[in-house]
Amino acid sequence: MMTRRNEAVVKGTIIFDANSTITVSPVNFHGLPKYDGCCFYIGTPQKKEYFLCAETPGAARAWVSTLHATQLVLRAHKDAINSLSGNSSAKLGTVATVVAAANSTAQESAKEIEAAMRISMRAALGMVTNKVNDGQMDDLAIMKETLRVKDEELQHLARDLRARDSTIKEIAGKLSDTAEAAEAAASAAHAMDEQRRLACAEIERLTKDSQKQLESSIMKLRVSEEKNAVLSKERDQLLKQRDSALQEAHLWRSELAKARDRAVILEAAVVRAEERARVAEAEAESRVKEATEKELAAVKDKEELLAYVNLLQAQIQRQQSDTKQVFEEKTESCPDAKDNLPLTKHVDLSEENVDKACLSVSRSLPISGDGMQLAVDQVDLRSIGDGEWSDIRATEATIADVREISPETEGSSLDIPVVSLPVADHHHHEHGGNSFHQP
Repeated sequence: MMTRRNEAVVKGTIIFDANSTITVSPVNFHGLPKYDGCCFYIGTPQKKEYFLCAETPGAARAWVSTLHATQLVLRAHKDAINSLSGNSSAKLGTVATVVAAANSTAQESAKEIEAAMRISMRAALGMVTNKVNDGQMDDLAIMKETLRVKDEELQHLARDLRARDSTIKEIAGKLSDTAEAAEAAASAAHAMDEQRRLACAEIERLTKDSQKQLESSIMKLRVSEEKNAVLSKERDQLLKQRDSALQEAHLWRSELAKARDRAVILEAAVVRAEERARVAEAEAESRVKEATEKELAAVKDKEELLAYVNLLQAQIQRQQSDTKQVFEEKTESCPDAKDNLPLTKHVDLSEENVDKACLSVSRSLPISGDGMQLAVDQVDLRSIGDGEWSDIRATEATIADVREISPETEGSSLDIPVVSLPVADHHHHEHGGNSFHQP
């Protein structure tokens, strides 16, 4: 700490450590001759320099010795701290010795500083007495003021001395505490050193075990790397297979979608075909019924025509027999003119004795029942089987052939052909199917 002579409070603090430079300065930087040999210098690692001045050269040396002792204590304390962590080779009792030496140095320095203060006080009092005796009476007030100022300076010096004495005692107490702590730290350091040796042995054992485990782990790692390489190849192959399977599945999905579309189209075609089949079946049933009725009517007409033909044949036979009989009678009555007379002769109808039965003989060809042609309506019925509808194939051609049947063209696109006869032809077959000549 640094103070001025006429100031009772501390103006600043000097911070130094064990590496600071503390020495008595040979240069009197104060300037007054009485301070020759009383100046000392403090240089800190923070590149700060302090120039201090004591009252006497002995006090300056005492201050330097005290600060050196403090540096020794700080250095010993640092060594003790390092010994606790095992980074120092300090022996037990070194810190205590340094602290004891520092305490003795501090006490001697305190005595030296106190003696210097006494000398300074006596010198100040002697100067005041000499000046009072030698001076004039008009300078009495000045001398009194000077004495008062000197008295205040002495009081400040006394307070400073007491403060420094208390500081030195405090430092000595702290150094004692530090010594005790250093001794405890040294014993703890020994215990820790023993534990450290045990820990080092354990660490060596663990290091060997870890080295063995590391070698085994390296071997396992190599094996696992080989397995990993094999698994990587298998994974690549599986990925390729998965990609190909996905592509194939995509193709199958597209084919399935197409098949579903075709199935929908075929279902619609089947529905339309079934509808047409139902319509055709209904029409076929109606036409079959109509054809059956026509067939029954034709059979009835045929029977009537056969009866009529039989009747006509009977009449023709009777006429032939009658004609033959008349001819025979005529031949018998006219034998001479058999070869010259024609089969037909003209007579005068006015004659009374003419046999009118012999007027004309007509030859007509016999019409037998075998030559009778009966035209009967023939109905060509083609039934639609269930097998024809099951032959529909799900191909593009059949799908393209499926078309919608409009109501306008439905009558002309039926699958069942029906043969119908005109009405005129029907009547012709009924009445003119057999032609014959009446006599």
